[in-house]
Amino acid sequence: MKKWIIAGLVMCGLHAKAQDSGFGAGLLLGDPTGISLKYWLSDDRALDGGLAWGTVHSGYFHVHADYLFHNSGLISVSKGKLPLYYGPGLRMRTWSGDEYWHHGSWHDSDGSHVDLGVRFPVGLAYLFEGAPVDIFLEIVPTLDLIPSTAFELDGGIGARYWF
Repeated sequence: MKKWIIAGLVMCGLHAKAQDSGFGAGLLLGDPTGISLKYWLSDDRALDGGLAWGTVHSGYFHVHADYLFHNSGLISVSKGKLPLYYGPGLRMRTWSGDEYWHHGSWHDSDGSHVDLGVRFPVGLAYLFEGAPVDIFLEIVPTLDLIPSTAFELDGGIGARYWF
């Protein structure tokens, strides 16, 4: 059985794309925690998205989409690439239940609550040489706009497999 698993992983690696083209999917750990998706549009631009769950203060469902710019020449590494990335995006969060934690205090709810905001992720992604995997670290300042204006900070680490 162990041989079949190793053979399967090798075959997936043979058909996988580089991390700076195509589509990648993986996990994001932090606040929020969930699924990370990325699709390269060109050598230095990509669309990034996530479906995640906030784990603090009564929990929430989180969806985001970003347009990212990558600077691969800023930090040089001996193998692979280490681009700095940044760009604008949008975020939606939703809570369900009788109360939710938002902007530093508890609020009563009629059963659901939604907020919308703009975000600006800044991060580093390590693109391994010869492997269809990347790892990333990001911090994401966010300005909530609806239903009220407030500044928040998200962040996390993650990894993606490239197809």
